[in-house]
Amino acid sequence: MSSQRDRWAQLTGGQAGEDYARRFARLAESGHDIHGEAAFCDALLKPAARVLDAGCGTGRIAIRLAELGHLCTGVDVDPSMLAVARRDAPTQEWFHGDLAHLDSLGLKPGFDLALAAGNVIPLLAPGTEPAVVRQLAAALRAGGLLITGMGLDAEHLPLPEPTVTLTEFDHWCTEAGLTLQQRFATWAGDPYRPGGGYAVSVHSRPTA
Repeated sequence: MSSQRDRWAQLTGGQAGEDYARRFARLAESGHDIHGEAAFCDALLKPAARVLDAGCGTGRIAIRLAELGHLCTGVDVDPSMLAVARRDAPTQEWFHGDLAHLDSLGLKPGFDLALAAGNVIPLLAPGTEPAVVRQLAAALRAGGLLITGMGLDAEHLPLPEPTVTLTEFDHWCTEAGLTLQQRFATWAGDPYRPGGGYAVSVHSRPTA
């Protein structure tokens, strides 16, 4: 595990699982579509794809992708979030671990898609971001995709100021051997414009 606490743990104390689950349950009950990330990923995948949900939280996205027929593995550093995921989908694969040391979990490589939604990248422990991107890239098969969603300003983050720029993130991806394919402003596929407060990025691992 990282020697420095991740920003999520600093915000929540590692006790946010049930509150987080209730928040999305209320959104669903009020008619909000809470499956935008899963729909976005599903549109890019072939049937029965292998998906790594990195920073899976309570498992909302991984569980939905499994319902759509994909083989999903979730990893998170917050035990309170994983407790909800394991309760709601006990037969799925859930791992407790630090994404900066993903290779220590013994996961079978060759994922078709790795997902880091929900501001996972901005909420990592400071200084671990390049290592996490390298670990996620290494988990992909040739031609596999890394999908990320992240806030770029305080309005789109649970933080007073941004921690990551797109320039930095794209540099880490390039260093990890990934190529930017597409970028959007929302999970619904709205076009991203420079200076936007949120970005959904699609990077790929080369096939050769």
